[in-house]
Amino acid sequence: MLMTTIVRAEERQVRYKTVDANGVRVFYREAGNPDKPAILLLHGFPSASHMFRELMPELADEYHLIAPDFPSFGQTEAPSRDKFAYTFDNLAKTVDAFTEKLGLKRYAMYLFDYGAPVGFRLAMWHPERITAIVSQNGNAYEEGLGKKWEARKEYWKKPTPELRKQYASAYALDTIIGQYTFGTPENSVGPDGYTLDYAYVQMPERAEMQNDLILDYRSNVALYPEFQKYMRDHQPPLLAVWGKNDPSFIPAGAEAFKKDLPDAEIRFVNSGHFALESHHREIAALMKAFLKKYLK
Repeated sequence: MLMTTIVRAEERQVRYKTVDANGVRVFYREAGNPDKPAILLLHGFPSASHMFRELMPELADEYHLIAPDFPSFGQTEAPSRDKFAYTFDNLAKTVDAFTEKLGLKRYAMYLFDYGAPVGFRLAMWHPERITAIVSQNGNAYEEGLGKKWEARKEYWKKPTPELRKQYASAYALDTIIGQYTFGTPENSVGPDGYTLDYAYVQMPERAEMQNDLILDYRSNVALYPEFQKYMRDHQPPLLAVWGKNDPSFIPAGAEAFKKDLPDAEIRFVNSGHFALESHHREIAALMKAFLKKYLK
């Protein structure tokens, strides 16, 4: 009994590593036994793999969990803009190379925010590798875009330097705190996540790298029909677990998965965009109930 307890404790222990992928030194968190089914956890803006700090130990007894930081996010290297194109295609190529380096041949994906367009690119490129998808406020439909995207669409049509400067507000501390706390139960979100994210976006040149990605987000919306075709053609098992009060990616985005995946499971939690901050245990329980049907 003591040995079993020790082994389980070791599996839940998060490990911190780096590896070279696509010319970038990628930082990642890992937990669980590599012999168990793999889950690739892909973070969003303006965060990094630390957003999974409480979820990973909840799942590590049953799954092998891997959570990389994207280039210019968190602890991963941020090559200069003249050496690395900050586009979603390039983020996805880096994560793809990362999975190759780690020898991930089959894996489920947890997709959040920016992680969704990165992950759906991986799925289109390697449909045979994807065992299941958990989308937590990870959008793939026009229906899921909240009102703030109307202004961004105008910016994408005419990306003037003046409009680009306006997006500096996305990196203000109050804005980041709002992303974390809007729509969440009172006093349910600690300051650690948004304080760390603010520190990251203040690092040299990070703002301009992030501005490149804000502009390039138009490429994701343009690819929505291709993401949807992938789902129709391959019918991956999908759980959409959504913070129902998210103003960025609204609940209609979760419901829209049913159009292409009739068997998709749709669940809502009483939270906002960063639903893991207040509901990581509930989301972990929903994931376990869902994934046990498909991952052996």
